[in-house]
Amino acid sequence: MQPEDLVGHELRQAAEDGRDAREIAARWYAAGGHPAPPAAGASPRPRPDLRPLAGELLDELAALPSPLAPDEPTALDAIVAACPDWPAPPPGAAPPRRPDHPGPPARDPALRDRLHAAWLGRAAGCLLGKPVEKLPLDAIRALARATGNWPLDDWFTARGVPPELLAAHPWNRRSAGTSLAENIDGMPEDDDLNYPLLALLLLRRHGRSFTTADVARLWLDELPAGRTFTAERIAYRNLLDGVEPPLTAVHRNPFREWIGAQIRADVHGWTHPGDPAAAAAQAHRDAVLSHTAAGVHGAMFVAATLAAAAGGTGDVHGALAAGLSVVPPRSRLAEAVRYGIATARAVPRPDSLVDRLHARYGGYHWVHAVPNTALLAAALTHADGDFTRSVCAAVSGGWDTDSNGATAGSVAGLLAGHPDRLPDRWTSPLKNRLATSVPSFDGIGFDALADLTHLEAVRP
Repeated sequence: MQPEDLVGHELRQAAEDGRDAREIAARWYAAGGHPAPPAAGASPRPRPDLRPLAGELLDELAALPSPLAPDEPTALDAIVAACPDWPAPPPGAAPPRRPDHPGPPARDPALRDRLHAAWLGRAAGCLLGKPVEKLPLDAIRALARATGNWPLDDWFTARGVPPELLAAHPWNRRSAGTSLAENIDGMPEDDDLNYPLLALLLLRRHGRSFTTADVARLWLDELPAGRTFTAERIAYRNLLDGVEPPLTAVHRNPFREWIGAQIRADVHGWTHPGDPAAAAAQAHRDAVLSHTAAGVHGAMFVAATLAAAAGGTGDVHGALAAGLSVVPPRSRLAEAVRYGIATARAVPRPDSLVDRLHARYGGYHWVHAVPNTALLAAALTHADGDFTRSVCAAVSGGWDTDSNGATAGSVAGLLAGHPDRLPDRWTSPLKNRLATSVPSFDGIGFDALADLTHLEAVRP
């Protein structure tokens, strides 16, 4: 969070969005500043002496125009205008007066079961990816192969892994104790589940007409600061400093195009079954508290994909097409989704598919929305709706493993349509119990969450 920790990340972001920051970079490195670390957020060692210069350079970097801006708008009206295939309201809906006009309430009697499966799928996919989060692709493959679990088809385990391999590639230190097969005892806390809980609280308090300011107020009231990361932590700090939305997303926030808003999108999709446009618009109001451009587009893509799947389509390819329809077609995120889908259709071997994605998008940070959304689209396309193949393909592709596994599981759970259609090996270890620090939800069951989510989905 310190300015000297953020400059390297902002320089990397400038390279990704086409800003010419060479002169600023030269001043930073001449003063002894570090580039962005490949995995962590903080610099290798504290440099408070660089703080005044860092603040100055961050402000200069923010003033540099991006040549990608015309094709990658953040404002909702500009996004809608850029999308020629922006989805129409579902049959029977009143004509919208604005892009975020809510569609009609859902009347599908099977929706509650789909939502239950989505909650379970999100939890299982997240839990599968937790022990290998931050590990490089070759490490994930080596650890799975060491136990005969490659291609990935089951939980990761330390049983049978040679000690020298574990020494070279240790599990994620925060997650191994709760997410390896031998350790799972219910669903442990994770931000990929905390944010859907917060979104559910948001709708229960404010309904579909909530504002971005309502999201900010909810965070300050209910989200412990220590449970925020990257863009969300910067936005939270900005709120405490008196910065108001949407400036919270851009003020000294080099993580604004990372995956954080994307993992907050599920409830917005789940509660708009069959209405991708309304789901995307609702996710947009949430996302702009902390994200811009690709970060916002990723959230809208996920929300619209989930809304289509929640409508009972059973067709993952149609759901992905609905997601793509709300993303500006000339944006990097739209190109990444198209590339992921096309490559999945052209390359039958999962390892070769992932290798191509890493060759194309490996220059991005591993938490950036662009590579992760390409992988998500490819994994879902390749799995063709199958739950196990969806979550395993998303996690075994590396990058942000728990977040991608969670979203893939959410989509595939909706497509399965009922909790009983999810393999028992994925759902039984969850024990219908979710741990969280979000008030009033700790220990709640996924069946109860499905009931609460269904109430919001059918609310007029």
